[in-house]
Amino acid sequence: MMKLLDVVALLQDMPELDLIRGQVGTIVEQYEPDVFEVEFCDANGRAYALETLGASVLMILHHQPKELAIA
Repeated sequence: MMKLLDVVALLQDMPELDLIRGQVGTIVEQYEPDVFEVEFCDANGRAYALETLGASVLMILHHQPKELAIA
């Protein structure tokens, strides 16, 4: 289940948005159960895209062991 501030990656290229598969963003708003606003930032923290995306094109990234990621 995705939620605010989850770090996510794109599962597919989105040329119409100038985004490619694998780009990493942060969920900054939730509009519906499976619709999120995602902010994409560069390595310096500057936002380069802010897009409304469905959960079907996103994957949550986990930065801790499986046992802690489930919580």
